[in-house]
Amino acid sequence: MLIQDHISLPAMAGHSPLRGPNDVALGPRFPSLVGAYDRDLRQLARRVAAGQGVTLQEGVYTMCAGPSFETPAEIRFLRLIGGDAVGMSTAPEVTVARHSAMRVLGISLITNAAETSSDKTGLTGEAGHHEVLQSAEAAVPRLTALVRGILAAL
Repeated sequence: MLIQDHISLPAMAGHSPLRGPNDVALGPRFPSLVGAYDRDLRQLARRVAAGQGVTLQEGVYTMCAGPSFETPAEIRFLRLIGGDAVGMSTAPEVTVARHSAMRVLGISLITNAAETSSDKTGLTGEAGHHEVLQSAEAAVPRLTALVRGILAAL
């Protein structure tokens, strides 16, 4: 998924990677995150993906602290607030990169579909860490080709 924007729930609760003393040599005390994911880099990623025949979904990445997977109620909440995907990283790194005026391209490998039914019994259909790792491993060749193509196009 090509990341258009993010929602960082930990940062909204006061857990920002920029807390503490600010080094002005690295960036401003209160950096803007409007347009954090560079429009030109996203367009480049779209062109490369299309050239490779890769379907590149786009959306809003929602960061939760983890390390557990989300409950069905939490997934429904995240959808309501505008999240398209959820993970346990990315947003702090983007915040720090933007603090230092770096351009950012965010791509998230979606490894499992969210379960929104709390009526499920047993483990059928529920992704665990093992299944997520298997899905990620299977996607490595396509993701590697995409990233190499984007870097070559830069």
